[in-house]
Amino acid sequence: MRALTYYVGVSLDGFIAAPDGSFDFFPVESSVLDFIATEYPETLPTHVREHLGISASAVHFDTVVMGRATYAPAMQAGITSPYAHLHQHVVSTTLEAGPDPDVQVSSDPLALVRRLKREDGAGVWLAGGGRLAGAVLAEIDELVVKRYPVVVGAGIPVIAAPHAGVQAFEVTAERALSGGTTVTTYARST
Repeated sequence: MRALTYYVGVSLDGFIAAPDGSFDFFPVESSVLDFIATEYPETLPTHVREHLGISASAVHFDTVVMGRATYAPAMQAGITSPYAHLHQHVVSTTLEAGPDPDVQVSSDPLALVRRLKREDGAGVWLAGGGRLAGAVLAEIDELVVKRYPVVVGAGIPVIAAPHAGVQAFEVTAERALSGGTTVTTYARST
């Protein structure tokens, strides 16, 4: 069975984006880009990989699941297949079909994630957002949290699950990058 990993950037106060959905306040220093390019190259959008000359194969994931709001910035930029190097899934109740044949749209996040986890392949990357992470929280096997040294004050929480019970995870790895960003990996406690 494949693992579902929520790989996400977050502020010190637990937000993945500002109230308006913007996230340009995260400091993307060279140490962060180097980490991503080496450890998680498949999480960079295809056009960014091309721009940076990254051709590395997938290290962890061959599939990405994202919410409608996470997919929206790419569509607004005219990019209908932001992760063309991965199998792409968007969870949405407002999109009837993806604007690109390489992007599958589903309205039931739990059914989608459970089906993907049963399929053969590499890991499944949950790219966000917070409501989607809350909806599939019980299926998340691992969290990889890039904690940036900024405080946002308000915004979209890393996991919005107001009715979820306590779910325990344990730290399996920690790494400090220059500039103050840390990367912590958590596995679901058994």
